Amino acid sequence: MSRRTRYLVLSALLLVAAIGVAFFVVKQSPPRAARLLPEADGIAYVNLKPIRLATHLDKKPVPHSPDYQKFIDATGIVFERDLDSAAFAIHKMADPNGPNGPAAFSEVFVGHFDGKRLTEYLATIATSRETYAGHEIFTIPVGLPATVDAHMAATSRLLRVTQLSDDTIAASNAPTTEQIHAILDHHRASVNPFGGPTLLGGLYPEVPAFASVWGIGAIGLPFAEEGRVSVFGFHLPLADTTPFVASLRYTTGLHLRIEQIAATDADAERSVQKLRTLLMLVRQMQGLEAVGPAEESLAAFTDSLKIEQEKDRAILTAVIPIDLLRKLTSPKGRSGR
Repeated sequence: MSRRTRYLVLSALLLVAAIGVAFFVVKQSPPRAARLLPEADGIAYVNLKPIRLATHLDKKPVPHSPDYQKFIDATGIVFERDLDSAAFAIHKMADPNGPNGPAAFSEVFVGHFDGKRLTEYLATIATSRETYAGHEIFTIPVGLPATVDAHMAATSRLLRVTQLSDDTIAASNAPTTEQIHAILDHHRASVNPFGGPTLLGGLYPEVPAFASVWGIGAIGLPFAEEGRVSVFGFHLPLADTTPFVASLRYTTGLHLRIEQIAATDADAERSVQKLRTLLMLVRQMQGLEAVGPAEESLAAFTDSLKIEQEKDRAILTAVIPIDLLRKLTSPKGRSGR
């Protein structure tokens, strides 16, 4: 073999190795929006591009609330059109009866934004500002009436918003500035493909490849009630600190997978038994309803639900019909009319 041939073969092998390493890093590295989040009890992420492809959400007229329409008019941002991805951090509150309820949230939004118009709008509604790490943070009271007393203003829920770059916005309604500051700190160090909150290092590798939507950690916190997870009035046999790995992946259909990570195999078995009982009740109630196109799609979804145990994990899987997803994301489906 000539020196030139050996050189070409070696170059080709190095290129293949580089591609392999790059693929591994992409697979193992969480999305940048998630890496920017602060420490959290749970993390959720959504990539809207495949959802738009499946539902054409951005091409459908959507009814807007007066406040949202005012935001659109001022900033030019229409989230169903301009938002590409979003990551959410869930923070458990020590006092579930406080302004934030059982959980507070920090968010990172990536998309197409007019930064100048957004900054001008935020300046008109903010009650205070601060500069941290070279970025301006706007503090906005949320859910207050037009006239408030000093105590109400001091104990209100506050939303802090900052623009990280031309395509990235961060926000947090946590009670202190710690979380929004952490996002800005991560933004400065975001070149690290494995940086970000601790939870990502522990559970993100278990998220299925190419999942468009996923959540890890105590993602049941928003549904917490007296320390338990409650959905539609049903109290599930799960503490609000129970770790999960949940995902939606679009291949031939929209595949849902939720794994509860139990403390022991016996705990996982008990969860499976109770969840199967709940599923049986849901299917029985469905049988009492009138049958139409929407009900048929929902029935197809519940028929596909499977609840199984693998050692210390209770695993729920299902296939969500695209027709059902389109109905849920249609203007009529969202408005409830």
